[in-house]
Amino acid sequence: MRPDKEVTIYDIARTLNVSPATVSRGLKDHPAISTKTKRRILEKAKELGYRSNNFASNLRKQKTQTIGILLHELHSHFIVSVLAGIEKVTTEAGYDILIAHSSESGQKEVANAQNLFHKRVDGIIASLAFDTPDLSHFLQFSEKNIPIVFFDRVEEDSLGTKVIIDNYKAGYQATQHLLDQGCKRVIHITGNQSRNVYKQRAKGFKDALLDNNQEYNPANLKITDLDRVESEKVANEILNMQPRPDGVFCAGDFSAAVCMRVFKSAGLRIPEDIAIVGFNNDVICTLIEPQLTTINYPGVEMGEIAARILINHLNGNADITLTNSIIIKSDLIVRESSLRKPIE
Repeated sequence: MRPDKEVTIYDIARTLNVSPATVSRGLKDHPAISTKTKRRILEKAKELGYRSNNFASNLRKQKTQTIGILLHELHSHFIVSVLAGIEKVTTEAGYDILIAHSSESGQKEVANAQNLFHKRVDGIIASLAFDTPDLSHFLQFSEKNIPIVFFDRVEEDSLGTKVIIDNYKAGYQATQHLLDQGCKRVIHITGNQSRNVYKQRAKGFKDALLDNNQEYNPANLKITDLDRVESEKVANEILNMQPRPDGVFCAGDFSAAVCMRVFKSAGLRIPEDIAIVGFNNDVICTLIEPQLTTINYPGVEMGEIAARILINHLNGNADITLTNSIIIKSDLIVRESSLRKPIE
């Protein structure tokens, strides 16, 4: 047999002098095939270098056993946690995952969606980029009855299943904590307000201030990319403000950590001079000094829930069209970066 020729069940059958049907059943551990025959088939398949053609088999079933994952980034602890949750559930259910990330580009997200569509994925789990203009690139999936579950970054007013946290409540809680610690001039560093996660956290920030008879100044809402360069820039702006803020709520832990480094380099004490709260509960929270108060964003749980909803639908155990928004609980984790008063 030529080494470049793909080995088939017919080659195994001919070598063992059995029928191709017997080989096929033996490879699938069919109970009608004796243990001895199964062992012979498996040993010969290994010897000849046989590879099962799942692709052809799945095409016959009109399924690829593959879930497409559309992400806005890959480098955050939160996204890695979500992926871990998705992978756990999909693996247990016998599905592979195909990951595409947009690097915060709506244009790239559209191209990735097109690519996953042509890869014939059975379903989609997606989190939107900063500048995704609309959801029209997902219509091709809907028209083919390919289910979609959105998580984290979603279009709030759109149809479809969404797995999120209560970002408004989390933003309110983070701001209220700073106020309870005696802060009088609180700043919120946030991301693109076209995305639900940042828009709702900012609304929670504003309402917490107003409910505590604090002035809300739009200038105290600092909209950035939350990366290192932008975070350093806004931290230096805060240092030069008069009067200087005494509390900062960052919509991301990395941004909060960068701000802390800038503030400490300028001689400020944290939390005595300026208290800081982040968001996500990334690993960096406990690696910096002082450790960072944050909102715990349960990424693994979010990934597991999104994947389980999708797979239950694909397996006919649930109807995704009957589910709209699933809200996962988030919590404030208080650490030294904001703690000016003893916890009661």
